[in-house]
Amino acid sequence: MGTPNTKAKVNFVPKASRAISVHSSKIIMLLSGIIFAAAIYAILPGENYSGKVMLALLALSVFYWTFEPLELGVTAILLLVLMLLFKVVTMEIVFSGFSSPAIFLIIGGMMLAEGVNDTPLAKRLAYFILAKWAGTAKGLLASILIIPQIQAFFIPAVAVRATLLLPVAQMSLDQIGVKENENLRKMILLGVAFGGTISGTVVMTAAIGNILTVELLKQFLGIQITYIQWFIYTFPIWLLLIPAAWYVLIKSFPLPEDRQEFHHVKKEMRNKLKDIGPINLAEKKCIGILTLIVGLWFTESLHGLHPSIPALIGVILMALPGVGCSKWENMVKINFDTILIMGVTLSLGYGFNHSGAAELVGGSLSADWIIDLLRSPVIGVIFILFITQILHLAVANVSTAVVTLIPIFIGLSAKAGADPVLICITASLACLHGYILVVEATPNIIVHSTGQIQQKEFVIPGLHMTMIMILVTIFTAVTWWNWIGFL
Repeated sequence: MGTPNTKAKVNFVPKASRAISVHSSKIIMLLSGIIFAAAIYAILPGENYSGKVMLALLALSVFYWTFEPLELGVTAILLLVLMLLFKVVTMEIVFSGFSSPAIFLIIGGMMLAEGVNDTPLAKRLAYFILAKWAGTAKGLLASILIIPQIQAFFIPAVAVRATLLLPVAQMSLDQIGVKENENLRKMILLGVAFGGTISGTVVMTAAIGNILTVELLKQFLGIQITYIQWFIYTFPIWLLLIPAAWYVLIKSFPLPEDRQEFHHVKKEMRNKLKDIGPINLAEKKCIGILTLIVGLWFTESLHGLHPSIPALIGVILMALPGVGCSKWENMVKINFDTILIMGVTLSLGYGFNHSGAAELVGGSLSADWIIDLLRSPVIGVIFILFITQILHLAVANVSTAVVTLIPIFIGLSAKAGADPVLICITASLACLHGYILVVEATPNIIVHSTGQIQQKEFVIPGLHMTMIMILVTIFTAVTWWNWIGFL
């Protein structure tokens, strides 16, 4: 009996040491964040107390959401409390983020995703596409990239799309017998990450950054961007980035001959489809409800309903006895952290504008040469793409990047006499497409959390995708945007 106890003690000490080490590192990061925020406040010029404190809190949010010494939701609540304690803006503005219809769009989207998950519909779609194309490495990658693009129209949460696709991709790799360090595994996992990011491009409701941008334009300028307008502006970028990602990943991770074809995977996917069986009544109801929602989103200019309303109508229908395809108790099992982060992020954006922080930052960026660049639409688009991609590496969280940069760019657009919608949509797209760092996009984080791919694997293909995204957007601007009168 003595030997097992001795072993238990020997094993316990390293675990305890690791726990203390993690605890200590989190405390160090918490204190470092406070020092960082205090330094920002100290070095900012002028006497605008509210604006300086607001910028310090934004810096704190960036630091804590990047290094995560606290849970993301805890950081959100902390920022909310600090805004109230330091009285940077009124209480109404501090809590205004949670009264935004964008919050209910996110809630509705997450609940719709849970409702879809109660049916085999999402799995059926994935298995169907894989059964068609997954017999080769190129086909498997193409399938992994295309699946989230289709899902984006009826699952308005990029985290949910990536979470649904990841186990399907891993199952395919396991069927092939791919080891953890093989290029094929890296290629397919990055396909999940990059495909998830690209899927947020064309559908306004498919990415939080899109929703935030639309909400901020409406809040600050009274400009309403509809679902169909967003689709029209962005679909060429979306269509071009899908094959670009496929090509970049194929070239970044060369495969040996024995990893080029594996037709047994297609057979296994067909077997999975057979196991699911024919489309059942719940799936038919789900398809009908989703078709109604997407139809209402596309026709927003006709009926004027905010996108949150069709989403909530869909939630009601999915839970309605005899009509729906899910159960209410399942649909309410959503990630509350996302709602807290979204609400606080919006409140930070409103506080950023009302506290004078936007003017403080905008004033320092209002150099004559920047204003001159923005006066030319094409040069303005190029400048915004490059500067936003650079800033996004520092402000890695997409929501924080959007809510920080959009008010600044609105102010700069006004001074330059430029179109704020053009500038802000360009910036929003640049914020969405984060490929280099794991923390730049939610799909990157989800894929990285498997432990099967490291940060270093993102860098080279991520740099290529970032440059391609910039070039594709510029090409779209000088052609499509110019033709439709957006440029």
